Amino acid sequence: MAKVISARKAQGRATGYHVTNAGRAVALSLAVAMGAGVATIPEVAFAQSYVFNSVSIEGNRRVEPGTILSYAGIARGDRVSAAELNDAYQRILASGLFETVEIIPQGSRLVIRVVEYPTINRIAFEGNKRIKDEDLAKIVQSQSRRVFSPRVAEADAQAVSKAYEVQGRLAARVSPKVIRRSDNRVDLVFEVFEGGVAEVERIGFVGNGQYSDRRLRRVLDTKQAGLLRAVIRKDTFIEDRVEFDKQLLRDFYASRGYVDFRITGINAELSQERDGYFVTFNVEEGQQFKVGEVSVTSDLSEVDADLFASRIRLKRGKVYSPALVENEIARLEKLAVNEGLNFVRVEPRVTRNDRDLTLDIEFQLVRGERIFIERIDIEGNTTTLDRVIRRQFEVVEGDPFNPRAIRESAERIRALGFFNKADVDAREGSSPQQVVIDVDVEEKPTGSISLGGSYSTANGIGVTFAFSEKNFLGRGQSFSFKISNAAESQQYGLRFAEPGLFGRDLALGFQLGYSETDNLNAAFDTVTGIFQPFLEFPVAEQSRLQLRYTLDYGHITGVDQTATDIGGVVKAEALEGERYDSSVGYTYIFDSLAKGLDPNTRYRFEFGQDFAGLGGDTTFVRTNAKAIAQTRVWNEEVTLRATLEGGALTYSKGDSRVTDRFLIGPDIMRGFTYGGIGPREIGGSVDDSLGGNFYAVARFEAEFPLGLPEEYGISGGLFYDVGSVWGVNDVSKAQAKAAGNTIVSTGFDARHVIGFSIFWDSALGPLRLNFSEPLVKRKYDEAQNFNLTISTQF
Repeated sequence: MAKVISARKAQGRATGYHVTNAGRAVALSLAVAMGAGVATIPEVAFAQSYVFNSVSIEGNRRVEPGTILSYAGIARGDRVSAAELNDAYQRILASGLFETVEIIPQGSRLVIRVVEYPTINRIAFEGNKRIKDEDLAKIVQSQSRRVFSPRVAEADAQAVSKAYEVQGRLAARVSPKVIRRSDNRVDLVFEVFEGGVAEVERIGFVGNGQYSDRRLRRVLDTKQAGLLRAVIRKDTFIEDRVEFDKQLLRDFYASRGYVDFRITGINAELSQERDGYFVTFNVEEGQQFKVGEVSVTSDLSEVDADLFASRIRLKRGKVYSPALVENEIARLEKLAVNEGLNFVRVEPRVTRNDRDLTLDIEFQLVRGERIFIERIDIEGNTTTLDRVIRRQFEVVEGDPFNPRAIRESAERIRALGFFNKADVDAREGSSPQQVVIDVDVEEKPTGSISLGGSYSTANGIGVTFAFSEKNFLGRGQSFSFKISNAAESQQYGLRFAEPGLFGRDLALGFQLGYSETDNLNAAFDTVTGIFQPFLEFPVAEQSRLQLRYTLDYGHITGVDQTATDIGGVVKAEALEGERYDSSVGYTYIFDSLAKGLDPNTRYRFEFGQDFAGLGGDTTFVRTNAKAIAQTRVWNEEVTLRATLEGGALTYSKGDSRVTDRFLIGPDIMRGFTYGGIGPREIGGSVDDSLGGNFYAVARFEAEFPLGLPEEYGISGGLFYDVGSVWGVNDVSKAQAKAAGNTIVSTGFDARHVIGFSIFWDSALGPLRLNFSEPLVKRKYDEAQNFNLTISTQF
């Protein structure tokens, strides 16, 4: 510890300070008892008393004499004892303003001699690499040009050490050092030894029978140390994180009906090398309960209980989850507001049936307290505008107060992704019938800039620049643009969206796109553009609807009409020149995850259509649909997923071109290149992929652990895909025939693919490696046995 700290501790023991009387040194009894006596104290000395007509204060420069006298508490003319002089000395010393204090009685004159603590000239940190100086400066209380305090410096050292402990560096040591300067100034230097991180070498469980250690480890925020420990920081042992893990385990079991689940203890054993922990959770799972009888009751005369009962979605036999009950309460209380029944609250009463392991749930409608919202105070939002936060509340000042609605608003604020912290609390307002909602947030960066290079055999060397901001100008708006410039492809994109138009859950935005491609594998080039404004809003609890207008531009260029290696269809379509398509459309989306009713099952449905003919050169209907279902089996160790999607393009004016028809790639059907299946014009040296007016693909896959340590983030999967692209118009067939070529695969002709996947949660993001083998293909198809993609979760 620093020399000055040691001195301060000695001062706290009253060591080295004395009171003298009539030239005879009288040391404090405490100092004598600790072996630091200055002189022997006769017992009669403590019986003496003093009367002072004057007080002389020496050595003070900054502190006023009156301030020192107020600490001493000795008035002129009062008779004081030696014990009272000792108390005065202790009070002056305890002020923390002085390095040394002496109280010397000289007859009727009292001399108080002090040495003030120096002022801090500057504060510095040495040895720190993991935490920057400016971040450490925010932690310490000591400040430049303020009086130095050993007690504060000691507390600062402990606070800095705590900051390193939060990062898992339990061996970190911080020592404050003082460097004396002129004019009673000092430099305060914190010498930091950061040490290494204490990793979690192993996480185990005792008492779990329903779920394996592997499954439970995926629930925890803390991870085991592995080969990627230099990148993955979730394997650092942090006590606060372990406490959070306890809550994650409770929520996991509670959402699966284990209402009696308990964590009986956690053992964290430090390895002999003191660089790793072995963490064991001792649990008691209990029995799984399901929902029994569900009913709604009310003693309120104005409430129709049958109406509320008809809105209940919770059914008997479903695995019990607190989230299910909360969703029903929220739905019933919202119904009460819509029916004009303010201050009606829903109180669930759960009756346990141990014989059949069910829980009967009675939703009782009761009269709540008449409390109103006085105001909503928002603090901490240095960038985000107040209105962005306020629109997450479904209530305003003067509305009835509903604690559950406020909690839901808090969750919506956190879900924005704009803040590191978002605390929402309610306190009593100007009267017991008024409450004030306090919102305290802490901003975090919401924008990103990326600059990268790429190379592909199709597009050559390219440079990509992208910018995105999801809280543009603090208005909660999303804004992004991207520029990609490769040797054979140039793409430009811009997107903007306002998610809270008129303060409601109403999104308004637009996107612009322009691209030029020089196809290395085809004897033609394309130029396309799009302008698409859209409006999106919820239509139910789990579904949304998007309305849009689309203006498309397409142009097939670079076609040599005399070339023999290009088919007649592309030549004829290129002669048509530029084309503009004007359409209006919609997309309906239903997602069961919107309410998270079942943690193991999810399904999503999308259906959209675009109707062209509102101006433009063509009239058509484009239809797209996708349905996805996912569930976990075998104690949630294996994930099964099925996807069905398709599209149809029908024209009543004009005909489809290669830039309009469906060309699918491995992101839709694995095992084939982009445009690798479907109608093709073949003849001589001609082999052009034309795309089709229809496509349908079904994908089935299973994802499962490979037995590798979970910290590697690697799992495996098997998949089976079946699908087809088909359909061209008669005009295209005639154009191909006129050129002496043939269009193959015009009818539905299913291809089948099997394969396996490797999923890797890498530092670059979730990657997926697909190895595939077509079971059924045609000789003119273009197979692809391997592809690497970003793994996405629907």
